[in-house]
Amino acid sequence: QVQLVESGGGLVQAGGSLRLSCAASGRTFSRDAMGWFRQAPGREREFVGTASWTGVSTLYADSVKGRFTISRDNAKNTVDLQMNNLTPEDTAVYYCAAGPWGTNWRQYNYWGRGTQVTVSS
Repeated sequence: QVQLVESGGGLVQAGGSLRLSCAASGRTFSRDAMGWFRQAPGREREFVGTASWTGVSTLYADSVKGRFTISRDNAKNTVDLQMNNLTPEDTAVYYCAAGPWGTNWRQYNYWGRGTQVTVSS
């Protein structure tokens, strides 16, 4: 059974940092891009960032560029999202996903259940 499980969410003050982790099991994702998406209440799911299967290539949404960093470890089948200088606008449920390289959430085949990130002002 394929599973992606996120962890590391929580409540943080504006300007603070959080590190999200995603552990994959059930198959090897070393040939897939692994990305992070987020969804705030009343809003569509949006792209945050993604890393190629080698981890060498990364792509970020403009809203998080320079603040968020994705790293992946194919040996451990994990992908992390380091989030710095958080703002209340970053408040959302964050999802880990695996699939073809890209920014469209609809093209990703595997999804975690999400972890809540809340940033207070």
